[in-house]
Amino acid sequence: MSMKTPLYDSHVERGGRIVEFAGYLMPVSFEGIVAEHERVRRKVGLFDVSHMGEIELTGSDALKFADYAVTNNVGRMNDGQICYTVCCNAEGRVLDDLLVYRFSPERILFVVNAVNATKIHEHLLRIRKGDVEIANLSPHIGQIAVQGPASRELLLGNAIFAPLGGRLKEMPYYTFLTFEHEGEEIILSRTGYTGELGYEIYLPTAMTAEVWRRLLADGKSLGAAPIGLGARDTLRFEPCYCLYGHEIDEETSPLEAGLSWVVKLKKDDFLGRAALLAEKEAGPARRLIGLELTERGIPRQGCPVYYKDEMAGCVTSGTFSPTLQRSLAMALVKSDVPADAADLAIGIRGKSVPAVAAEMPFYKGSVND
Repeated sequence: MSMKTPLYDSHVERGGRIVEFAGYLMPVSFEGIVAEHERVRRKVGLFDVSHMGEIELTGSDALKFADYAVTNNVGRMNDGQICYTVCCNAEGRVLDDLLVYRFSPERILFVVNAVNATKIHEHLLRIRKGDVEIANLSPHIGQIAVQGPASRELLLGNAIFAPLGGRLKEMPYYTFLTFEHEGEEIILSRTGYTGELGYEIYLPTAMTAEVWRRLLADGKSLGAAPIGLGARDTLRFEPCYCLYGHEIDEETSPLEAGLSWVVKLKKDDFLGRAALLAEKEAGPARRLIGLELTERGIPRQGCPVYYKDEMAGCVTSGTFSPTLQRSLAMALVKSDVPADAADLAIGIRGKSVPAVAAEMPFYKGSVND
């Protein structure tokens, strides 16, 4: 049976088109995917991401264990910093991509994809080492993402976040702060998956609907409105952010998916390190590339990619970009396909549509503003 987030009733009231996603009833759109996409690129949009999973590590060995469980170097982070990383199995394949929040050496938070929350919690329990408690807090935490060029202005105009003042204004990308509201801890991070300036808010589920309502009311003059899953996907696609189940999964290594920058092979041992080290030395069998169609068509996940009329890989994500007005795709292809390859094509509905290599990311927005 599908679950509901704390904001489900609000989505229904606002006419959201509800679908099942990762075990939750979620809005795929409100006013239309393209309109919502453009709203976030130009103004500000609010996303219900309460379906995401939150797993807390506490104890004297929390930091050490976190470093063993993921590929990035959590030990080199400062308190209040966040890193993007992946969690691999012993074969160096991706179990999930996630954010790691470092509160202190004794308190670490993993934010994982909804579809993998239970899997990662159980995985961490199986590989647990040392003095560390592992708690799946997902049912108790709501999450709201505020994304777009006007996101900072919206938060500063809201009574809950305005008192943060300069702390909020000066937050560097991939950092977070905490504060109390009505006796409860709220986490505010400068993160997001849209390519624009944005923030993510973690708060108790019982408080989520009221904060959502107040943000929408305060943001009305800025053009704020709720955004569904459809635009969430096109927004993350344009800056070429990986999505679990598309660019990465348990059959894919982070090295193949262009995520070598989050794999710190020189740090102390972590799960999957030996396999990834061997793969790096041998060279990954596949690599992630960008493609643009030169004729009409819309590439979708699973479409075959051809090089010199021979199948060379598959599209992992593709669409007609609302911002760039081009048909683009990311694809995993054999590593021996040259970076400047000509004679590329994508198979769409039985037709071979010519394509050319496209530089990634396709789009760079206001994320660093």
